[in-house]
Amino acid sequence: CPCLIYGAYVFLPFDAPLLPTVSARLVYTLRCAAFATFPIVLGMIVSSISRLCSSALQPFGELQREVEIHRTFVSQSIHLFILYFFNMAVLATYLPQELLKLIPLLTGLFAISRLIFWLSYAISRSFRAFGFSMTFLPLLAMLLWNLYSMFILEPEGLLS
Repeated sequence: CPCLIYGAYVFLPFDAPLLPTVSARLVYTLRCAAFATFPIVLGMIVSSISRLCSSALQPFGELQREVEIHRTFVSQSIHLFILYFFNMAVLATYLPQELLKLIPLLTGLFAISRLIFWLSYAISRSFRAFGFSMTFLPLLAMLLWNLYSMFILEPEGLLS
């Protein structure tokens, strides 16, 4: 994950717009986070279609493996997206202007890693660790950076 983020940061030819205020940074993060919902919405569509096409005639009966895979993916992705979004919003308030390019890169990494997780989970449950780690490790890094920024770098502005 660090190599992917660093390579994309250095080699992709775009820069974040000038965002001098905290509210502008939060709006930018919110707009970027909308793209991270793509795998979740796609999972909901596929889950609905698989549920509709399943041979189970009882709506409250036991789910087939194909239906269960998609339902589990959507549920886990929603939980991770909430954690990811809140950590990205806090991260956007502490990053300097020249590092705000990380916000869309982290959003893209989240979307791609959730799709990799979904694919590997559908193949075999034992292969899902790679996709999950590509989602969870950046989340953990953001959380640690946010806590470090709040308590070590700027403890006087913790609640203001």
